[in-house]
Amino acid sequence: MEVTIHLLPIRHHGPGSARSLLAALEAHPPATLLVEGPPDADPLLPFLSHPETVPPVAVLAHVHGQPEHSVFYPLAEFSPEWVAIRWAQERGIPVGFMDLPAAVTLAQKNPSPLPAADPLPLVEGEQSPLPGEREGAAQRREGEGLVQDPLALLAQAAGYSDFERWWDALVESRGDTVFEAVAEVMEAAREDNDGFTSERDRLREAQMREMIRAALSRVVKTGGDVAVVCGAWHAPALTPEVLEREKKNDPARLKGLPKVKTSLTLTPWTHGRLTQASGYGAGITSPGWYAHLYGTQVHVTESWLTRSARLLRERGLDASSAQVIDATRLADALAALRGRALAGLDELTDATQAVFAWDSDTPLRLLSEGLFVGERLGSVPSEVPAVPLAQDLAATLKRLRLGQEAFAREITLDLREDSGLHRSQLFHRLNVLGIPWARQRQAGGSGTFKEEWTLRWEPEYAVRLIEASRYGNTLVRAANGAATSRARRADLAGLSELLEVTRLAGLPDAARFALHKLDERAATADTAALLGALPPLSRLARYGDVHSREGDDPRPVFRTLVARAAAGLPNAAHALKDDAARELQKLVAGADAAVRLLDDPEATSGWVLGLHALDAEGTAPLLRGDAVARLRDRSLLDEDAVRVRLTSALAPGGDVPTVAAWLDGFLGEGGVTLLHDAGALGLLDDWVVGLDPEQFDAALPALRRSLSRISPPERRRLGEDLRGLKRETGGTAVNDELGMLAVAIGLRMLGHPSNSPQE
Repeated sequence: MEVTIHLLPIRHHGPGSARSLLAALEAHPPATLLVEGPPDADPLLPFLSHPETVPPVAVLAHVHGQPEHSVFYPLAEFSPEWVAIRWAQERGIPVGFMDLPAAVTLAQKNPSPLPAADPLPLVEGEQSPLPGEREGAAQRREGEGLVQDPLALLAQAAGYSDFERWWDALVESRGDTVFEAVAEVMEAAREDNDGFTSERDRLREAQMREMIRAALSRVVKTGGDVAVVCGAWHAPALTPEVLEREKKNDPARLKGLPKVKTSLTLTPWTHGRLTQASGYGAGITSPGWYAHLYGTQVHVTESWLTRSARLLRERGLDASSAQVIDATRLADALAALRGRALAGLDELTDATQAVFAWDSDTPLRLLSEGLFVGERLGSVPSEVPAVPLAQDLAATLKRLRLGQEAFAREITLDLREDSGLHRSQLFHRLNVLGIPWARQRQAGGSGTFKEEWTLRWEPEYAVRLIEASRYGNTLVRAANGAATSRARRADLAGLSELLEVTRLAGLPDAARFALHKLDERAATADTAALLGALPPLSRLARYGDVHSREGDDPRPVFRTLVARAAAGLPNAAHALKDDAARELQKLVAGADAAVRLLDDPEATSGWVLGLHALDAEGTAPLLRGDAVARLRDRSLLDEDAVRVRLTSALAPGGDVPTVAAWLDGFLGEGGVTLLHDAGALGLLDDWVVGLDPEQFDAALPALRRSLSRISPPERRRLGEDLRGLKRETGGTAVNDELGMLAVAIGLRMLGHPSNSPQE
């Protein structure tokens, strides 16, 4: 019986190619069908016809035991490969993949001719782009020479800025692809530009030819066509003439290719990951537009602009039916002026900008994700092979009534309810495993029963789930294992934060281990590390019971850390330079707030001893002034004692930078001392007035830094207090005339037309 090859060259993720492919298959049903893709994924093909499978989806292959080395093969509803596979399965026609196996792809050091921007998984080149599709590709280096992109040159010759627009106008938007014509164009493009085909593509084409030969031998008895769905660039290398010519060479090319043991599964994908911005070389600018183009047979422009108007109204913007009519007419007119049979995305975007947006970019920004990308997350049936950890996550999501979605969704949890508490623990466990599906918008430990989260699922989390499965087969075991592993490597501050996370995640075993490590390492930690570990530990001790989290009481360890930190403060604060003193001051402020938060008498008494020890000669001035302010705030220094220290610090003849640093620490964040102590304000004023110009210049940066932290209303109040103080004490009066002159000069500098001091 006669067997023929029916080549169907397509553009990956092309809606016009998909419709034309479907029509071609209906007109000439083949005896068997081959599709570009890894043949070791053939066992997954039956799942594509499962009723629970909703595109976009992707075949995920990874090195067995090394899930970080992975590769994706995406399929959307408008992908020609998806359409061809589903068509064959519905009619019982044998269908299979014919590209290099994933085992070979993953064994190669550089699996893709273009590196993916996403450092996690590689979106594989089995759906590799046509040369002109490669984002930003105008030429590529081959050996020592530069080879021009032939399809980019064709697009430029036809008057298009790039290949994407040319192909979209001639093929995808028309929907009547003539495969023979496409093959002829590609043959002409490759004839004098074979150097543009990479060595890896040549290996792939050799593999495809071998698979075609095997398919031909299987159907030789029954006759019929062998339909071959391939990327358009590869079509000239798969013709019967080339198959015959390379019959002896192809086995030699493929012999001895390295392979690795791989595991394959099917995973949900998103429209966002099909865009060029995702780093996927064969990506498309607007998956939402292509999905609309494939699914809409008539009134394509009208229905698209109607959807745009509806989305804008949902976002609270004006978009009337009259504007839809105007935008439709404008888009059609632009298409006619540009010689297009149908308005494309460029025309629709221009019309949307002109009619709906005017001079604002807000409408287009709103439409970008909601319509142009048309963010959507596919789904796969539960029967698909998956690691036990992924199965446990799926069961947990079902029990907690949570769904994975490609767009961001905000939820608020009430931790007093079992469902809220269990959801919170799930989110924290996933974050421990490095899967940030849920991101907390309000940090934990706030003392309330509410948590706010933003949920957004990304396809690469499927890879991270596989990676995390090395810690355990369930979420609880895996999270415990991951947290324990982190605890073995973490420093003191990291252990303190990890202890808080494990309590929030409901991991008592890991919490106990982290607490043990924290206590163990506190004995050898320096003072800075001890201080940094106190804030998260205090939050955990203060709010752990409020959130009903299980775990050991961290108060004993907190007391130990406070005692050791307080004992080490004097040495740590001795003779420090400015930058080091400022860093230590931040740690002291955090530790002081932590001690106040927990309000534990034993911890407080130990901490106060450390603050008193800082108020001594040799301590960095910034930290000494800071300690005096904190002791005053705790009512451990009365006003007279504070005034004595301030008088001593501002004594005549003192080093101006040292005094300024002391004041910087003393004034703190809000200038409370100056607001409530007129005597301290007078002392500071007398010190500033007594400075000569050179000394004033040296003190000014520190003074400005300190006073700038006081809010504007309180600065105004300080000015009024100082003015009253001058009048009461008979000091130098504030010169109103000079002050108004300064105001007028300031107004002129800001562009105010006034030249009069009185205005």
